[in-house]
Amino acid sequence: MNKKIITISLILLCYISFTTLHAQLLTNKPTFTHADTLRGSLNENRSWWNVLYYDITVTPDIINKEISGAVTINATAISKGNILQLDLQQPLIVDKIISKGNYFKVVNGMKESLPTIQHNYQFQQKENIVLVTLNETKQIGDIFSITIYYHGKPKEAKTPPWDGGWIWKKDYQGNPFVSVAVQGLGASAWFPCKDHQSDEPDNGATLKIVVPDSLVAIGNGKLIELKKLTNTNLTAYTWRVKNPINSYCIIPYIGKYKNFTDTLIGMKGELSINFWVLEENVNKAKEQFKQVKPMLHAFEYWFGAYPFYEDGYQLIEAPHLGMEHQSAIAYGNNFKNGYLGTDRSGNTGWGLKWDFIIIHESGHEWFGNNITAKDIADMWIHESFTTYSETLYTEYFFGKQAANEYNYGQRKNIRNDKPIIGYYGVNNEGSSDMYDKGSNMIHTIRHAINNDKKFRNLLHGLTKKFYHKTVTTKQIENYINSKAGFNFQKVLDQYLRTTQIPTLNYRIAADNKTISFQYTNCIKGFNLPLWLNNNTTKIIFDENGKSNTIQANQTIIKEIENLSKLYYITVEKVNR
Repeated sequence: MNKKIITISLILLCYISFTTLHAQLLTNKPTFTHADTLRGSLNENRSWWNVLYYDITVTPDIINKEISGAVTINATAISKGNILQLDLQQPLIVDKIISKGNYFKVVNGMKESLPTIQHNYQFQQKENIVLVTLNETKQIGDIFSITIYYHGKPKEAKTPPWDGGWIWKKDYQGNPFVSVAVQGLGASAWFPCKDHQSDEPDNGATLKIVVPDSLVAIGNGKLIELKKLTNTNLTAYTWRVKNPINSYCIIPYIGKYKNFTDTLIGMKGELSINFWVLEENVNKAKEQFKQVKPMLHAFEYWFGAYPFYEDGYQLIEAPHLGMEHQSAIAYGNNFKNGYLGTDRSGNTGWGLKWDFIIIHESGHEWFGNNITAKDIADMWIHESFTTYSETLYTEYFFGKQAANEYNYGQRKNIRNDKPIIGYYGVNNEGSSDMYDKGSNMIHTIRHAINNDKKFRNLLHGLTKKFYHKTVTTKQIENYINSKAGFNFQKVLDQYLRTTQIPTLNYRIAADNKTISFQYTNCIKGFNLPLWLNNNTTKIIFDENGKSNTIQANQTIIKEIENLSKLYYITVEKVNR
């Protein structure tokens, strides 16, 4: 068979493979409900208004596992509207919704402040949403507020943080140990809000937690008020976040906590650090949490300044494994290195050099909390970069070889069951491969760039350009392609949108003097560049996945065989 026929056959094989896989993925599309669409999409009752601020008060009834509360939402109209969709998951019940009038109204293009007038709003609660009819149509630029009073028995988490809800546990002394974990499930599982990742409160949030005097309540940001309620055995702890925040990150922690503190002199000056742990764990925590300051220095080196200096950094013992709650990281890793004492990178040993929850969940402050995906289908933006932060942390303290070994070791966790990107508009995450496969994808792109200074500048640029913003996959892809010095779109398509692992076929010429390469098991146009000969020889590929030829020798051949250790590909020798 001549070379032209071979090339055409390989292109056809690649195309058929991709189209067959795409058709199969469409066939396997899950069934979505109307509730999924209401939660996952921006419809006419959600898109006309933008949240400015949440003021939340919650009083948990720990014995009966119930809550009551009130949430004031300050918002602004970005188009005309008078019906709001709020999200509140059953069986929680709205008691009443009131407003004390607009703060400002736009008249003839000018903002005018209005007197305070209380309104009682009509509302309809159904299918985990609340439709609120305002007393008048809001105009673009109007700033208004509503207050929702509610109560009920919120969903109880079965296996937090994966199956989320309220967590009603006790510590080793029998004291209440209570918190919430609702990523995926949604913040509307415990308070009424606009439960869509695209709309974070521009000016942050206040969380007031009312608990018995014997307990301590912690929230995001900084404590601004501690108040004993008159003629009761209750105390109200009020916490304030100044920066925009994902609604699922707003979380109460309740228990017999003890506090100790530290300070980081970082890229933006002085950063306050607070640690909160149960009384019996103070000594263990003081030793284990020594990892925090070095970690923050490492991540500032790789990603840029910690994104929430105004709100501080907190690490809080939680009644579950851990979560990336902004400025209030949940910690439950039993004060051990690794992931509950195990190495997620297999037998490399590098994953036991540091505490997985401290490193991973703190990495989310840059990717997930600072940069947030608008749609949950794009959660790879959170998890791929954050999982890669583990590799970067390992490199910062143990060197590049250790980082390569750790990253490669993560591949044992990859399933390739479905694409990393989920379905849009229906509150659907993609594959859990967004963690380890996503990390390997970024490591692959980094090696293809072959310039660590440029790669680090790219990471700094991402966290700066999209500082405190919600984004789409396309925005992140466009930024990478514009700053990397190479268009990685086909590479991103391959790893984010298919389950195929590209195969690099290499062929040694009959005279043993040259080697040529061909990608298979890939989408058309997959063109990941590779580097050999101590990163001095570049292999480039055309739109058919075919490469230039290079000179052959035993050292080069050995390097080729080891390419799969640095790039997420398989390598196969093709007979002449």
